[in-house]
Amino acid sequence: MRRNLPPRNPSPNTGLFYVPRFVPGPDRAEVMETLLALKPLWEDRYSHQRPLPPRAEQRRLLRPVYWLGNWQFACLDYYRPPQGTRDRCVRAEPYPAPLARLVSRMEALARRSFAPRDLPRDWRLNTCLVNYYGSTLAGERWIDTARVGEHKDFEPGPVASISFGERALFQFVSSRSRSGPARVVLQQWLEDGALQLFGGPRWKEDLFHRVQRVEKKQGTVFPVAVEGFRVRRINLTFRYVPEAHVTPYARLGPQARGDVREYMEALATRSPFFARELAPPGEASGFSVSVHFKGT
Repeated sequence: MRRNLPPRNPSPNTGLFYVPRFVPGPDRAEVMETLLALKPLWEDRYSHQRPLPPRAEQRRLLRPVYWLGNWQFACLDYYRPPQGTRDRCVRAEPYPAPLARLVSRMEALARRSFAPRDLPRDWRLNTCLVNYYGSTLAGERWIDTARVGEHKDFEPGPVASISFGERALFQFVSSRSRSGPARVVLQQWLEDGALQLFGGPRWKEDLFHRVQRVEKKQGTVFPVAVEGFRVRRINLTFRYVPEAHVTPYARLGPQARGDVREYMEALATRSPFFARELAPPGEASGFSVSVHFKGT
């Protein structure tokens, strides 16, 4: 069967693989039903409880997001080992069954495809960022925000990415220099249902990556419950965070708890898992959390 084929390497270098049609039709329908049941959040980049960093301006992220496994809130500055590990990853909902099956397949492919030196001990894809790409309504105009600037994923080990909807132009780039912009080293169109798997020194540690643009040719609009936003691509990025660095909300430091409290309350109105996370110890959770969260 197609799902058992080895990944295709689009370059002569090891550590980068692309698998078209990794999610076949029947599986895709089940996964999409799961994804469309999620209620993504709009997050602001920085905490409302702390002074802004020097020369920084508060801003909303370009797109709504959802996380599974653990939630890396932007205002906690994401996960950046070895220093940035404390109070960065807040325990979140486990994978629904359709995604758990995909994860098992991706982990098996990674273990067959990568050298042992590129797979940390206990590595598994236990965190997933769900990014919703599309256009934002600003007044009477729709503004296309379907892009991501160059960055690196700092979680150890290979990264797996699955795309749904319109295809996206994904690029690996060198770092910017004083003499000019980043140089494109390799680019790949990510198709609906495709898997991209990358890791190792070159593709994950040395180079940056970005989503340069997302097409509109198919006219895709996913019925995602986000007011003032049209979604034409949904991307799932799976990574590994050591379990010692995943913290239940109740065990966060006081500052971090305050930073994400409004987000957790918003999530708790929609998710029994987050309602339980907010419930005082020894008390059953209800869906009576009072929320005053902007932009959800």
